[in-house]
Amino acid sequence: MPKVQIKHLTKIFGKRQKAALKMVKENKSKNEIFEKTGSTVGVYDINLEVNEGEIFVIMGLSGSGKSTLIRLLNRLIEPTSGEIILDGKNITHYNKKEMLDIRRQKMSMVFQNFALFPHRTILENTEFGLEIQGVPAAERRQRAEKALENSQLLSFKDQYPSQLSGGMQQRVGLSRALTNDPDILLMDEAFSALDPLVRHEMQDELLDLQANVKKTIIFITHDLNEALRLGDRIAIMKDGQLQQIGTGEEILTNPANGYVENFVEDVDRSKVLNAETIMIPGFTINADTDGPNVALHRMSEEEVSGLVAVDANRKFAGYITSDAAVAARREKKNLRDVLTEMPTVTPDTLVADIMPIIYDAHTPVAVVDENQKLHGIIIRGAVIEALAQTEGDNND
Repeated sequence: MPKVQIKHLTKIFGKRQKAALKMVKENKSKNEIFEKTGSTVGVYDINLEVNEGEIFVIMGLSGSGKSTLIRLLNRLIEPTSGEIILDGKNITHYNKKEMLDIRRQKMSMVFQNFALFPHRTILENTEFGLEIQGVPAAERRQRAEKALENSQLLSFKDQYPSQLSGGMQQRVGLSRALTNDPDILLMDEAFSALDPLVRHEMQDELLDLQANVKKTIIFITHDLNEALRLGDRIAIMKDGQLQQIGTGEEILTNPANGYVENFVEDVDRSKVLNAETIMIPGFTINADTDGPNVALHRMSEEEVSGLVAVDANRKFAGYITSDAAVAARREKKNLRDVLTEMPTVTPDTLVADIMPIIYDAHTPVAVVDENQKLHGIIIRGAVIEALAQTEGDNND
């Protein structure tokens, strides 16, 4: 069961909501609807699911409705229609007290402007959410210190926000959100105000943190590169409506419409496309049961000068060249005795990271999983073609 489900969620700001909804259904633009009705389309007919433990990124340009959507999730903004389902429970009509409990215990929010209290120490800021819940002082101090330790900020606990850099202040905001141990972390443009280098470091920290805490994170951004770097899946919005949901790979490879295609056209695909995208099936031979004569026959049949050696379970063993096979036949050796090394990468290795590996290699590159099972091979031409395609896209 998904952690979060959104069904036909709509928010219209203004009094003439029915007229605005009618115009939305007629595919009128957001500006045209506002001019005719005085109402603003926040989001319209949003349907999506967020799985437990994933980083789900919602992105779009200013006015796309992404920040409205995240505030609808915890009902800081009340929906016009539709349903919000959390852990299988419809929270759309929860009363104020029930929603307050949800915000305190189930969902924590991290804002762009950090929202730290300047007169409180870092530890006191981190404790704040627990304090308003009435958690005893000793327990909230222990939990806050643990969160600060995870963010490598414990040594700064007695300092004040003004004494910390922007990146460190944002880490305090993140620590405060995590101190409540929420199921879901809502992050609204959380890194947008940071310098590029600090922003990159915070993205790394979030990924490292997620590897440890395994929260469900819904992350809002207008930056496609940030979305591609962080998101397990990405939802792209325009004028309050969803345009596409998918992995970064799916969105780059198969954009749903012209808007998405234009949106992603300047992305450096070498930093997104991976080994699985460009690999081809490798010609293989069983290193334990086949001999040099079989290897040479296979090479002749396939018109190649080498084969990838695997065992009976298709676990990668090495590479056999035609010269090595001839030598093995002459010296009456097993194929295992004459295998040469072959570089390996995992299916999710980025094309940009494969280029230096294959540049110095005398063989193709094997794509293997964590169990060393062979998935395919990468030849130099495929990497060059992918890089050339990226440069071509960027020059169009």
